Amino acid sequence: MSENKNKNPEPDEIQIPLDELIETRRQKVNYFRSEGINPYPYKFERTHLASEALADYERLSTENIIIGMAGRIMLKRKMGKAIFADIHDISGRMQVYLKIDNVGEKPFEYFDKLDLGDIIGVQGKLFTTRTGEKTVMVQKFELLSKSLHPLPDKHAGLTDKETRYRRRYADLIVNSEVRQTFAQRSKVISSIREFLNSKGFLEVETPILQPLYGGASARPFMTHHNTLDVNLYLRIADELYLKRLIVGGFERIWEYCKDFRNEGMDRLHNPEFSMVELYWAYADYNDIMKLYEELLRKIAFDLHGKYKIQYEDYEIDFEPDFKAISMIDAVKEATGIDLLPMDFAQAKQKAKSEGIYSDGLTNWGKVVSAFFEAKVEANLIQPTFIKDFPMDISPLAKVHRENPKLTERFEIFIAGLEMGNAFSELNDPDDQRRRFMAQTEQRKAGDEEAHQLDEDYITALMYGMPPTGGLGFGIDRLIMLMTNSHSIRDVIFFPQMRPEQE
Repeated sequence: MSENKNKNPEPDEIQIPLDELIETRRQKVNYFRSEGINPYPYKFERTHLASEALADYERLSTENIIIGMAGRIMLKRKMGKAIFADIHDISGRMQVYLKIDNVGEKPFEYFDKLDLGDIIGVQGKLFTTRTGEKTVMVQKFELLSKSLHPLPDKHAGLTDKETRYRRRYADLIVNSEVRQTFAQRSKVISSIREFLNSKGFLEVETPILQPLYGGASARPFMTHHNTLDVNLYLRIADELYLKRLIVGGFERIWEYCKDFRNEGMDRLHNPEFSMVELYWAYADYNDIMKLYEELLRKIAFDLHGKYKIQYEDYEIDFEPDFKAISMIDAVKEATGIDLLPMDFAQAKQKAKSEGIYSDGLTNWGKVVSAFFEAKVEANLIQPTFIKDFPMDISPLAKVHRENPKLTERFEIFIAGLEMGNAFSELNDPDDQRRRFMAQTEQRKAGDEEAHQLDEDYITALMYGMPPTGGLGFGIDRLIMLMTNSHSIRDVIFFPQMRPEQE
């Protein structure tokens, strides 16, 4: 236990107006400068992180090696002619001990004037206190950055999630578990990159600014290029450009990308989000299903060292073979209703009789999807592939080889959340044109998220695209699952927020 645990830290600043606290700290900046001390120096020679010093404690302490450490003061307690403080760096916490007899009166006075939040560097030898705390006996210290804004109290001052998201830097300072979540995010991305590289996939980059948007059903953000005097769109998906590369001769490609959709915000959606899309020539959606199952299993093990993870109230097991079932059969299994033989009018009437909201259901496929969302989706806890989507809602997927009302498409659901979307990619340019034209009619009917006609993409297909399997999945939602985070905002450093009121 730290020497200063269970003791009151610095005098309570919470009751003092913020502007007064900041002014007091500014006065300390002026004081240090008047003493010839630069409160914002250029560099510090650090020899050890906290974790490294603790791991090598026996050797460092036995050999009386002087180490250099740097970090932010998070606790400080004066005890007569001695001061204990905790400094935190990226690896953890280390206690430091400053004694007036060791450093002299003036340095002791300088240290006494430091505030919680100040960043310092210390040099000294390691020793163990009488309570068993491994500690640095400070011989020298240096102020590296004077903090002007007081730190929020972890338990009282930064618990409101809106404030945490807006002031992520403060959230990261006081909540080490938040830093850990983002470290895990990086590890997941590294795991994905390692896996795809090992499978021979080439990482590529495609345009973010596009003259036409496509590859998903969504509304875009629009901007204007002054020199060309044209409107451009932030991409909603990478699909159509990546498939142009398949046409060009690349056979296994993938992209880690930022996409943008002008849509609502909730715990599962942010207007700017991260995706992985991949395309595999001469493969179909069954091959992609096996590939993605293997990838998810690897990510879970790389992150947790096991295949079972906890997400909210559920234990998710990635080790068994994932279940795969058609959307039609999943609805039938849940409700006893077989929608496949029904036409649009019959299906829509059945939806109405089942209490499913029917406005906006403009074709048979949308009715099937509405049934699935209402009756099935939330109950898919263990990893489950839902496959064979209706043609009406899958304009870029290949027609099912056994039923022309369906396509070779799947989505995977885990803990009731959609975690990926994949196709046997449509590569018939004439069929693609017909699908785009059907989407155009839906746009005319008021569907703002319907695909636009992309003539250049059709031209690319006319050169010939091999049979191809494709997959896209959201990184942010996957990180939510793997880190047991409730909201997408918990795994995005700086999520989009409504303007802050004065």
